This record gives sequence, C-alpha cells and structure tokens, in this order.
Amino acid sequence: MTTRSALDEYQDAAARTINRSLTDEQRLLDAAAGLAEEAGEVLAHVRKHLMQGRALDREAVAKELGDALWCIAIVARSLDVPLSKVAAANVDKLAARYPKGFSAPDRPE
Repeated sequence: MTTRSALDEYQDAAARTINRSLTDEQRLLDAAAGLAEEAGEVLAHVRKHLMQGRALDREAVAKELGDALWCIAIVARSLDVPLSKVAAANVDKLAARYPKGFSAPDRPE
C-alpha cells in the first residue's frame, strides 16, 4: 500500500500552473531548462555573498529554491514519476553509498 506524501500533494499543486499550451515534450524541456536557470540564480546569490562580500539574502535564495522545486516537480510529472518516489530513491541511493553517513574518506572514487 502506498500513501500520498506532502511531496506528491505539492507536485499536484504545482501542476496547476503548468503552461497548458505546451506539448508534453515542450513542457519537459521548459521545466528542465528552468531547473538549470533557477539553480544558476541560487548560485548567483551565494557567489555574490561569498566572493563579493554581499549580505546573503536568505529570503531571495529560498524563493529561488522554491522555483527550482517547481521545476523538479514538473520534470518528474512529465516523466510520470511521483515526487515522493524521486525523494525515496535518492534517500536509498545515499544510504547505500554512505551507510554510516558521509565522511570524506568514504567517498567513492
């Protein structure tokens, strides 16, 4: 038996704002490209903080992370994969890779 998670509920809510005029393939590309774009915006905030000494605008970073999460949700939906399954598979992968938690000497080559 599977239960819907908050991630799946978020994925459904995010899908309400999909551009319905796009084809399935265009929607996949739009969300995947958007993910790269939003990741770049997060990086820009962090870089300006660390390399230029600007104050880190945590609220702005959080908003960009939300935009990135939307893109991830829509890419997963375009692939017909529940967001909860994406998260669970990642947790399983990390547990297998780092069964005792991360430490630099345990990193795979």
